[in-house]
Amino acid sequence: MFSKTRVTETRPTPTAAPAGQDTAPAAAPERGQDGPAAPAAAAAPRARVAPSVLSSDLTVTGNIKTQGDIQIEGTVEGDIRAHQLTIGESATIKGEIVGDDIIVNGRVIGRVRGLKVRLTASARVEGDIIHKTIAIESGAHFEGSVQRQEDPLNNGGTKKLAPPAAE
Repeated sequence: MFSKTRVTETRPTPTAAPAGQDTAPAAAPERGQDGPAAPAAAAAPRARVAPSVLSSDLTVTGNIKTQGDIQIEGTVEGDIRAHQLTIGESATIKGEIVGDDIIVNGRVIGRVRGLKVRLTASARVEGDIIHKTIAIESGAHFEGSVQRQEDPLNNGGTKKLAPPAAE
């Protein structure tokens, strides 16, 4: 069904295909078309690109920050910020994790801030969770407090962490 739809979509856009062919021989039209096409192409692959994966034998000491998706199977000692963050069953995170969509299958020692937070049955979280929506499966181990906020990502929640750490 998808190939039929794509064939149908290709017919209305034959202008784009020859333009793409024209762009290969001519460098000037290529740049002109890449400008408008680049934002669309950049936006589309973000949703289609596979997440970055930190394997189970990897240990990271330091903060990790990305606008993309990340899956962690190893150990991280530091804060993590990502769009979609998946903590694998073998993973251990010691630090704050922040993301739009957070799925915890492993162990987190620290604060969790996310628009959507999901603790699976194998999750072990020791720390506070600040969320817009949350799901905690039966069997998940959680020690801390849960607080709902409309915008947990840009909240002064980190400021609450700073004074105890500074003391």
